[in-house]
Amino acid sequence: MAPRRSAAETADADRARLHQLGYKQELKRGLSAVSNFAFSFSIISVLMGVTATYNTGLRYGGPASMTLGWLVVTVFNGCVALSMAEICSAYPTSGGLYYWSAKLAGKEWAPLASWVTGWFNIVGQWAGTTSVDFSLAQLIQVIVLLGTGGANGGGYLASKYVVLAIYGIILVLHGLINSLPIRWLSWFGKLGAFWNVAGILVLVILIPAVAKERASVEFIFTHFNTDNGMGIHNKAYIMAVGLLMSQYSVLGYDASAHMTEETKGADKSGPIGIISAVALSSIFGWIYLVALTSVVTDIPYLLSPDNDAGGNAIAQALYTTFRVRYGSGIGAVACLGVIAVAMFLCGIGSITSNSRMGYAFSRDGAMPYSNVWHRVSRHEVPLNMVWLSVAVAFAMALTSLGSQVAFQAMASIATIGLYISYVLPIFFRVTTARKSFIPGPFHLGQYGLAVGWAAVLWVAFVTVLFSLPVAYPVAKDDFNYTPVAVGGVLLLSIGAWVLHARFWFQGPIINVETV
Repeated sequence: MAPRRSAAETADADRARLHQLGYKQELKRGLSAVSNFAFSFSIISVLMGVTATYNTGLRYGGPASMTLGWLVVTVFNGCVALSMAEICSAYPTSGGLYYWSAKLAGKEWAPLASWVTGWFNIVGQWAGTTSVDFSLAQLIQVIVLLGTGGANGGGYLASKYVVLAIYGIILVLHGLINSLPIRWLSWFGKLGAFWNVAGILVLVILIPAVAKERASVEFIFTHFNTDNGMGIHNKAYIMAVGLLMSQYSVLGYDASAHMTEETKGADKSGPIGIISAVALSSIFGWIYLVALTSVVTDIPYLLSPDNDAGGNAIAQALYTTFRVRYGSGIGAVACLGVIAVAMFLCGIGSITSNSRMGYAFSRDGAMPYSNVWHRVSRHEVPLNMVWLSVAVAFAMALTSLGSQVAFQAMASIATIGLYISYVLPIFFRVTTARKSFIPGPFHLGQYGLAVGWAAVLWVAFVTVLFSLPVAYPVAKDDFNYTPVAVGGVLLLSIGAWVLHARFWFQGPIINVETV
């Protein structure tokens, strides 16, 4: 058995490996394997993901679509995570996915592959931050509404401008927190991981215990809701659309890759962070989902905009549960508060991941005014990129003032954009680099190609799936903007490449000092 390396030896090995990959150490390497895991786990935040998209799952298929669909997504999500972890072990850099694409696509295609992967990843991350923080702003609105009597009891219903203002305040707070040194961000990451686990455990025990009326086990796992009010009746189609909730709820684990230049023992800690975050999130998320669905007894009422929570199914289910038991909904407000804190901590990690990806991408000259965005502060934090991420996320949310449906596509854009960026390097790993790939300490051995192909085919399937119409006949109020937005990112990135970037962008730039 090989002796364990000392901290100094680990730091030297990390620095040497980064040097081999073409970069000098600029960020402070202060994260442990646990901290790296905590960032991804708190960003995935199934408390946030399930809560934010539960209405979608309940409308399209209902209990069976959610509880069984989650298990299907878990299997294929696991393939994506395993393949990403294998590549992360071989190339532990903050650039993560776009750097991997450059190294795996072959010399001729490396610049284009890196360019497209990078832009899908960063736009997907910006959309993800927008979705997380705006969902928090909307949840705060619901908490205030229920805390002041509910929609049917004279409660205060904030306007879309007030919600946008709340959202702006949340973003600024996240920007300020992300301006702190990495040791503070590490603490917030660990707090996020703890809060998600503790919050889920409390809620899954409390909710069924309080409920006087609970759904049967048969209802939770077999009831299929076709009464969606969207004109869609084909069961296979309904269940497929309902998978968005599960796919969105376990998203953001590329954070472990983006944090590798700040992680000790990165070629092992990064892969461990990815796999453990996805595995634990899948387990805890399913348990939380089953607990929530146990108090779902009247689906049309929970989805109705005329209920006390203004159509928020989870909030209304909790509110009804506590009012029936105690005559007051204050317990439901407290439960929603637990979820809101998890969302806030998730948003912190989202900005952290955004800024590290943007730092790496601009370090390689891929962003306009790259020399501004890759600068680091005296605390060794990419401060300018932190605030650019805040500004872009706020700008994206302005779509909510014009069309709520267009804004709701942010969840789909984040899901599809990020998963496309996840799977592109995996695709190159199983095609052009299937024989030349040199694995790191973590690898899948003979199963690498099979797992990689399963990941590629799954992402191709869900990309098509989430671009399909969600209502028939299609009208402007329920038009699915996902293919427009995702196609727009592809068109703009390819267009920029053809007209401009192909003349100067060569992929990751070596910045180590030559001797």
